[in-house]
Parts: sequence; C-alpha cells; structure tokens
Amino acid sequence: MKTNFEINGLFYENKNLLCRKYLDIRRNGTITDKPDLMVVMMNPGSSRPEDGNEKNTIASKAVPDKTQDQIMKVMNNCNFNYARILNLSDLREAKSKVFYSKLEELKKIPHSIFNDDRINDFERLFIKGIPVIFAWGVNKKLEALAIKAIERINEPRPFGLLKEGTTSAYYHPLPQNYHEQERWCEEISKMLKI
Repeated sequence: MKTNFEINGLFYENKNLLCRKYLDIRRNGTITDKPDLMVVMMNPGSSRPEDGNEKNTIASKAVPDKTQDQIMKVMNNCNFNYARILNLSDLREAKSKVFYSKLEELKKIPHSIFNDDRINDFERLFIKGIPVIFAWGVNKKLEALAIKAIERINEPRPFGLLKEGTTSAYYHPLPQNYHEQERWCEEISKMLKI
C-alpha cells in the first residue's frame, strides 16, 4: 500500500531532540496543494527522514511507521487523496512510556504546534473546513495537551473513537491487538463515509 502514496515530513532538531513538524501523505498522481483530511495524533513515533537529514528546512521524503499505514487504509477506504498529520507533540519517540516520561521536560520548549507560541505554524499547517480525525490515545498524561489541541482546533464534529466517560481521550490508530487495529480503521472509515 505504501507504494500508492508519497510521504513527506518536515524533520528538525530542537535542543538536541529529534522532532517532526508535520507529515503529509499524498496519493501518487495527486496534484492538489491542499489536504482533504487532517489527522491529529500523539507524537511522530518512529517516522524518520529517508535521507537521514534531521535538519531540513523543507519537507523531505519520510519513512512511515505502522501507525501511518492505518491512516493510509482509511484514506483508501474513503477515497481521500491527501492527509496531513499533526501531533500533540513534535518529539519523535517510538516508545510511549519514554515519551510520557519526557512530558515535564518538554514544557520548557515549544514542542507542540497547539501552544500559543506556535500559532503561526498552526495557522499555516492546519487546514480548516475538512474532516479532522482525533487519534492521540487515551493515557491520562496526554490530557493537558489534548485539551489544548481541542481548544485550538475548535472543530465541532471531529472524527475519532472517544473513550467512554472522557471528553478528550481518543483511541490511537494502532492498539496492540491486531483485531482492534482493524476495528479502528473500520469504525473511522464508517464515520467518514456518513
């Protein structure tokens, strides 16, 4: 499936931390400059620049991870051509537990596009008026970042699987159980087709 898409991201370093500002997944042959789907997830995980250059000033080809495969499945199911992924945090960290352990330290740097000091990035990269999927996970440690993102985005009808009894915990696209991964794609695809 990856061969059907071109994947580009803007990778950078911030205080020696490896980061990614955004990731674009575009179907091969698509000529539009504007995404038709926005996705907001936790953090960039193991996605990395294909050329190994961590200090690009423009987007470069990216090696996707398994979570992005899930987004491509949804794109195929719903005939989307161009999805942009933003994250609660730009920090690239594949292990969730390590990411959670760094959240306090990250408060000292502008690691989230949803922070007030990154408003220019947000206004340039977040496309309004198109479907938005919330999919950052349900860990309580994400709550402050999730609430900030929800407020900044201000989307009355986001798509996502909201954990029962919460207002900001949306299930991640890649749960550990394979059947749950399939279910996430199916449920999100159904929502988007209505």
